[in-house]
Amino acid sequence: MNPRTLIWIFWPSFIVAGIAEGIFFTIFDPMEMNVFGDPVTWSRTAVYSLGFFAFWAVTSASSALTCFLQKTPAEINQCPIDDPSQRPPGCPRREEGGCC
Repeated sequence: MNPRTLIWIFWPSFIVAGIAEGIFFTIFDPMEMNVFGDPVTWSRTAVYSLGFFAFWAVTSASSALTCFLQKTPAEINQCPIDDPSQRPPGCPRREEGGCC
């Protein structure tokens, strides 16, 4: 995966995670939350941080899935044959025998 793709995944998800955290914690107070029936004993800052990273993980997964699903079948299946002599003409990996 190239660095540009990582930027396409992580930067928008960072922005959306910040917005989602702002909305979520505007509605819910961390000190009034319960986890599995027990009250949260962490500091507000710890809960805000954990919440942000949880939102960022979910939105990053969504962005990564979007990047994966926009690939064409030709990009995914480009010259899958391991033996260079059996690859079709025009395959960029035919002559070099390496990875695309």
